Formats: sequence, C-alpha cells, structure tokens
Amino acid sequence: MVEFLVIFKDIILPIFILMAIGYFLYKRFTLDLATLAKLNIYFLVPGFIFVKLYEATFGLKLFLYVLTFFLLLVFLLYILALITAYIMKIRGGKKTTFANSVMFFNSGNYGVPVNDLVFRGDPFAMSIQVIVLTLQNIFLFSYGIFSLRAAKEGRWKAALGYFKMPVLYAMLSGVLLNAWNVPIPEPIWIPANYIADAMIAIALMTLGAQVAKMKFKKGLYTVYASVVLRLIGGPILALCIIVIFQLEDIMAQALFIASAMPTSVNSAVIAEEYKSHPDLAAQTVLFSTVASMLTVTIVVYIAKLLF
Repeated sequence: MVEFLVIFKDIILPIFILMAIGYFLYKRFTLDLATLAKLNIYFLVPGFIFVKLYEATFGLKLFLYVLTFFLLLVFLLYILALITAYIMKIRGGKKTTFANSVMFFNSGNYGVPVNDLVFRGDPFAMSIQVIVLTLQNIFLFSYGIFSLRAAKEGRWKAALGYFKMPVLYAMLSGVLLNAWNVPIPEPIWIPANYIADAMIAIALMTLGAQVAKMKFKKGLYTVYASVVLRLIGGPILALCIIVIFQLEDIMAQALFIASAMPTSVNSAVIAEEYKSHPDLAAQTVLFSTVASMLTVTIVVYIAKLLF
C-alpha cells in the first residue's frame, strides 16, 4: 500500500496536474489543438529526441539486447492488436490508431520516473530505460506517422511525406554527432535543452486539451480493448520473451517494468495532427494512464518477486 501511494504521489499525480492545466486552458481559451499538435511534432519532439540521442551513453552489447527485446515485443503486440481488431471488426484508420495505442507506450515522462523510483537511480537500469525511450521515439515518429498517413494518403505518398518531417533529421543528427563526438556550441546546446525540457509538459497539456474537447460515449469497447492489451498483454508478452532469452536480475526487471507503461501521449498527438480518430487516441491515453496506477504497481511487485 505504501509503494502504491508513493507511485501515485511521485508519478501519477504530476502527470494529471499537467493534463488538468491543459484541460482548464482549453475550457477557458478554446485552444487550437491543430496548432498544439504541430508545435509538438515539428518543434518540441525533434528537439527532445536530438538531445536524448546526443547525450546517450551505452555499450553496443546492451543496446543489442534491448533492441532485440523491443522489436520482438512490438511485433507481438502488433499481431495481437491486428487479431483483436479483426475480431472486433475495427477497420481503416481506426484500426491503425488502435494498433498504435497498443504498440507505443509512455517510456519517457512515465517510464523514466518509474525506473528511477524502483531502481533508486541505478545507472545500468536507467541506461536500459533510455534505450527503450529512444527506440520508442524513433519507432513512433517513423512507422507511427507513416501508418497514419498511409491509411489516408497511400503508402508511397506517406513515405515521401515522412522525409519532410524534422524528427527524422533530429534522430540522424543526434546519433551521428554523438558517434563522432562532435561538440555542440553553447549558444545552440542551451536552447536545445530548453526545447527538450518543454516537450513533456506541452505534450501532457495537449492531451488535457484533447480530453476537454472530446465527448465521452458509452460502450467504448475499442478503448477498453486497447487498455487491456497495453497494460496486461504487454507485460505478459514481455515476461515470455524474458523467460525464453533467460534474462535475469536488473535487466529482466527493467525490461519487464518498461513494458507495463500506459499508452504513449505522443500517439494521441500524432493522431490529432493527422486527424486519425484523435478522440479514440486521447481517451485511450487517459484511460490507460488512470488504470496503470494499479497495473504498474502490480508489475513492479511481480518483477521484484520473480527476478
């Protein structure tokens, strides 16, 4: 019970405070959600990814372990989402948004604090979380955007459109400058950090504004299905991968806990930008974040018990 309250106070409550600010700002000023989405995708997220990739320090062996785990987990979640969508007769762009909500989880402003709380700042555990965070952002702002655009514009046009996205060049420049140890001048590095620091707050504020705009309906079976797959299906699949590859100790714990995070806030942001069922995406983020207060606590307990 104590651990439950600590997780709520240190992680859940700050998230909901930022969402509440966005909610009340929208109600007071009727914020333009399209502008907020563009601000996130074309300005804040590229800056965040560039800074995180430039600062990242981890060995090749650890990276390959986490990469293999991540690819398997996301692939299995994708298959599970497609099967569920077929059974529930979810079609078109709605199916894409549904699948994205299952595959993309909140590794940053939720996953990082959870990791820090559970492992008490252990650098090895945090390195694992940073790799997961990096891979999630790369995948979300590559395949995630491509899949939404392809559903409306076709695959070829969507592929060409992705090369216009600043996120791609932020990722490449962050990785290359890091690998080549290129120093960044202070007049550039300081504002880059300001941009990166602003990303989480604005993304959560945007989600709060989306919640204020949406109209809740009864029978949100698609949302419920996504929440179950993300918060329960994700950890179960992760546990299977961990057992098969015989991972142990902190690596097993960190990867298992990372898989239990709620749906990524940025999945709702890109759904808003590309007008692909943004209400569904925002409600899924909201419901999964609330439900994760219980499920993440359970997963943390199981991780300490098993590994």
